[in-house]
Amino acid sequence: MQDAQHGDLAALLRSWRDRLSPIDVGLPAGDSRRASGLRREELAALAGLSVDYVVRLEQGRARRPSAQVAASLARALQLSDTERDHLFVVAGLLPPSPREVPSHIPPGVQRLVARLSESPLAVFTASWDLITWSPLWAALLGEPVRPAGGGRPNLIRSLFTGAALHDGEAAIVSRSGSVDAFGASLVADLRRVHGQYPDDRGVDALVTELTAANDTFRELWQSGAVGEHQSERKVVHSALVGDVELDCDVFSVAGTDLRIVAYTAATGSEAAAKLDFLRVSAVAALPVA
Repeated sequence: MQDAQHGDLAALLRSWRDRLSPIDVGLPAGDSRRASGLRREELAALAGLSVDYVVRLEQGRARRPSAQVAASLARALQLSDTERDHLFVVAGLLPPSPREVPSHIPPGVQRLVARLSESPLAVFTASWDLITWSPLWAALLGEPVRPAGGGRPNLIRSLFTGAALHDGEAAIVSRSGSVDAFGASLVADLRRVHGQYPDDRGVDALVTELTAANDTFRELWQSGAVGEHQSERKVVHSALVGDVELDCDVFSVAGTDLRIVAYTAATGSEAAAKLDFLRVSAVAALPVA
């Protein structure tokens, strides 16, 4: 039975890769492709895995992917929730619990992100872990920095501990609301998430860490305030183009509690011209296929 399961896993990964259009992940289709699906090296890059490991999975030689690898593959392959759960089962894993913060990005949201890649846009979990971002997001704010201890960059951790969320010199230099109001809004939002996903160990660990590390966070957490973080206007300082005043809007994805954060500027404005310059810089920095 186990061998049949592993064979099923290998076949499923190949079929899911073959059905996924490069356009839906933000890649050019190209005229030189022999098949319409993703190449193995493209799947590996999207999932943050080595090409050799993807090959071994598809050949049935790698038989026990971790839950983190399975989640990365499900996201990269744009699986539905049902397909994601099936991937976990055939890999010998328990599917994610509905009492844990979702980190799986539905296919429709992934296509939306890919097709809006000319905007500074990123997707966060309900607890503000950064999952994915557009090239222009990185050009504006810097490449996201993974914590030294592993895991994903987290906006709330960055705010209250000073841990870098992005590399480089870009910084948010002003907000329509104060920094104190921004922090209070995020903590109230985190308390709502903590109550909604009581079995999520990552949220528990984040609260424990920040309560011990930061007096302001501890006071805000102990206040018991519950809320939902809202959009605001910000000025971002970029090393390339200077100060850029942008609207920062937060959109919640129904059924997953994911947050899509997008920066925009009015057409014809000075800020829009600066984003255009950064967009050209981001495209120029992409590796040549």
